[in-house]
Amino acid sequence: MTRVATHAGYQSALLNLMSAQSRAQQAQERIASEKIATDMAGYGRSAEQLTTLTATQERLEGFIGAGQSAAARLDAQDLAMGRIYEGGAGAREAIANSLAAGGVTNLMTELQLHYQTIQGGLNAQHQGSYLFGGGNSDDAPATASTMADLAAAPSTASTFANDTLKQKSRIDENTLVETGFVASELGGGLTDVFRTIQSYQNGNAVVIDGVTYTPAAPGSITGKPTAEVEAFLKATLKALDAANTEVTNQTAKNGLVQNQVKSALDAHESQKIALEKLMNDKTGYDPAQAVTDLQMAQVAIQASAQVINTLRSTSLLDLLR
Repeated sequence: MTRVATHAGYQSALLNLMSAQSRAQQAQERIASEKIATDMAGYGRSAEQLTTLTATQERLEGFIGAGQSAAARLDAQDLAMGRIYEGGAGAREAIANSLAAGGVTNLMTELQLHYQTIQGGLNAQHQGSYLFGGGNSDDAPATASTMADLAAAPSTASTFANDTLKQKSRIDENTLVETGFVASELGGGLTDVFRTIQSYQNGNAVVIDGVTYTPAAPGSITGKPTAEVEAFLKATLKALDAANTEVTNQTAKNGLVQNQVKSALDAHESQKIALEKLMNDKTGYDPAQAVTDLQMAQVAIQASAQVINTLRSTSLLDLLR
């Protein structure tokens, strides 16, 4: 006698229903993420290539972050260098104007103000650290608050607390650029000129370009300048010109590095866009296709459910009843 059973029919219809439900869930995930899959396992043979692309993206993001950090630091340094030059140029102008006017009574007061401008630039901070401190970024690199402190110091070098370590930044695989400057190199020349002026005002003999200038008495820079004072101040103008030129050169160097970092960032951004497009081509899924897949899966679910419902009414037990 031939046996009649509905088990195979139920099993086939149930498998079809489960498969349709799985396809519906997959389509819903694709609609939500606009991606082919939510993990690498879903990409099959393309997973290895996608892993390489993802690693490249992460490395590129690291270079972009480092470049942006370096660019922000360089911008802050440019502003600080501008203040330093402003102080040096202001001091030169004050001396030149006093000599032209034939009176230097207020000159030392003006020079003290310009020195404080320079001091502010040398001790400029960025994100809580001193820009020109080198490796010692926690302490103010220029330690002499006034011109009197400068003259009291044993040497110009002793008024700087920075070390010689300069900030460096890796902006791509093969490029490590020096983005930092130190206060002693940047403002050493100007500081030395101000120290010389204050020392002369204190009554001490000073040397500029190999020439010794000896004041008649302490406080000589006042009133109508004597020939000796005038000669000293004219020599000081030349020393300030040289020091200001050095600040200008350092500022130009900072600008060159700014351009280099900007070019690297632009290249990274272009590469990032290209990588994102390539990744999207590899992983992206057309939303319209995903909606179509979902609708087809839902139809398959309904059909499988209807088949199961029909099989219920064709059971052998029903016929036996």
